[in-house]
Amino acid sequence: MNRRIFMLLAALTLLSATAQAQRRGWKPRENVPLDSIVLSDPFVLADEATHTYYMTGTGGRLWKSKDLATWSGPYDVVEVDSTSWMGPRPAIWAAEIHKVGTRYYYFATFTNHSVKIDTVMGNVIERRACHVLVSDRAEGPYRPIEGGDATYLPADRPTLDATLWTEPDGTPYMVYCHEWLQNRNGTVECIRLKPDLRGTEGDARILFRAFDSPWSRDDAVHGERRPNMVTDGPWVFRTKTGRLGMLWTSWVGKTYTQGVAYSKSGKLEGPWVQEPHPITPPNYGHGMMFRTFDGRLLMSIHSHAVNSRGQYIRHPKFFTLDDKGDKLKVGTVYKPR
Repeated sequence: MNRRIFMLLAALTLLSATAQAQRRGWKPRENVPLDSIVLSDPFVLADEATHTYYMTGTGGRLWKSKDLATWSGPYDVVEVDSTSWMGPRPAIWAAEIHKVGTRYYYFATFTNHSVKIDTVMGNVIERRACHVLVSDRAEGPYRPIEGGDATYLPADRPTLDATLWTEPDGTPYMVYCHEWLQNRNGTVECIRLKPDLRGTEGDARILFRAFDSPWSRDDAVHGERRPNMVTDGPWVFRTKTGRLGMLWTSWVGKTYTQGVAYSKSGKLEGPWVQEPHPITPPNYGHGMMFRTFDGRLLMSIHSHAVNSRGQYIRHPKFFTLDDKGDKLKVGTVYKPR
């Protein structure tokens, strides 16, 4: 597609997104306390260029803050190609923003509810996959990458919760989950990205499976506790000693729980060894790590509580972290002021 046609389509998409926002009557708010925000899978980008914190997650909208305590938003920042596999109104999960060079890349899970790709054990599986958008500004708007791949991952597999990891040699990877609804034993996988992030190269590699975890367990069936099938929210990090680790989330019965694994080789290819116990308190999960402008290392994560009507309510929370040793240590809840 040449640039002129691409820009015309982008402009039409922007008009469509603006019209949808007006129809919804959505209006961003100012000075919203962190504890008042309801958000799953909260991702925080500390953008040095604007000295602003940007928070996004499931839902695909954006919040902005100068101090982590009060926020403005949410803002609609995603403009998809309505003629693509995503359709005109995809559901957006687990969005992340990564700055690479001078541009900002939006890794997210998109679901087209009108397309069915499989049926497993009576469950109809919708078209769901990880994809990457781009912007020249942290606050968006985020649009399809010009000249980028139409798909990053196979169309017949539901994939989710993509994140970006770059190996020491500069090779970028997408790390994501193959959903347990299809394979019945969720996996965390990786696939090499093109150097300009416009698509993927080669075959995917399974890093580990849900059943590899010693701590995640399903509800008891006939008195027997089974391994849980869910893999969720991978986040790759390296401690100051150089040890490579990965946060990821599953369940212990009905309790949403986050664990950690470490790579024996120090490389993304692993092998990955699971820690025996969860790394965070119960009912917290889908964490990521960021550093504040004053150098403090924090984990952004959501709480997972049930209200009086039996509905799950998720709020973003921040925990202090210590990465000085070979193992990441989670401290207390950080309350910005």
